[in-house]
Formats: sequence, structure tokens, C-alpha cells
Amino acid sequence: MNWYVVYTKPKWEKKVAEKLNEIGIECYCPIITQIKQWSDRKKKVEIPLFNSYVFVKLPDMDRNSVFQVSGVVRYLFWLGKAAIVRNEEITAIKENLSNTNISDVCILPYKKGDKIKLETGVFSSQDAVVQEVTNTHYILVLESLGCLLKIKYKKDTL
Repeated sequence: MNWYVVYTKPKWEKKVAEKLNEIGIECYCPIITQIKQWSDRKKKVEIPLFNSYVFVKLPDMDRNSVFQVSGVVRYLFWLGKAAIVRNEEITAIKENLSNTNISDVCILPYKKGDKIKLETGVFSSQDAVVQEVTNTHYILVLESLGCLLKIKYKKDTL
């Protein structure tokens, strides 16, 4: 069985994951806790790590069964085929999200085209290529996942 990426309606990730579990489909929706600020208060909220994505593990012949759940839009495709995520990548995400010993993040001055290996965080041990460097963020290409990663930072931290 492979892990596939299901694209959901916006803000439906947790609902879709819950419904998929109810019908017996193994799925994973990585959740992180953030502090959101409103004009009158701050509150801890749990939000999905990947907007509009849920990972599902099922045999290739049962792939259409996810469409029984409302909120599922389509599968994510890569090079014309349904994107398959390796077990090691799902395990790495789970392990890094469960790690409560988060250390300080240090921003090093990378330049466009640098090839780096991410050492900490959710994407640790992933290879990336620096695509863009600005005063506020880096954009990295994670080729193994087929996505871009935008890392924001404050200029005074360099």
C-alpha cells in the first residue's frame, strides 16, 4: 500500500481526515499548534501543516473510495501520476511534529542555487535547493516532495 496525497476543499483537512478514518481508510493530517492573535485576545489553535492536503494509505485499486467523503477534491499528481509519498517521509513528519524539544532556529546567509540539507524541523534530512533569497524569506525547492518551502525570518536575526 502506498501513501497518496488528497487535495481537499480549503479548511476541510481535519473534517476529511476524520471522515476517512470513519469509513476505514488510513489517513494522516499533520497538525501543528500556533498562537493566533485577535484584537482582544490570543489563542492556541491547531491548524494543518499542509493547507488542503491529507495523506491517505490504501491500495492502488481502492483509490476511488476516498471520493465517498465530502470535501475531497482530487488526488495530487506529479509528472502525470498520482503523487506517492514514501513511508520514510511520513514517519519523518510524525517524528518531527512529536518532538517537543525545539531548539532555536539559526538563519545562515544562503544564496540562490545553494544545495542544502535541512537539519531540523518538519523537513529534516530533506535535500533542498535555494531558489530565492529576500530580506524577509527564503524559498527552497524540495525536489523529493515536489514542493516549494517558504521560510520567513526577521532581518535583524541575521
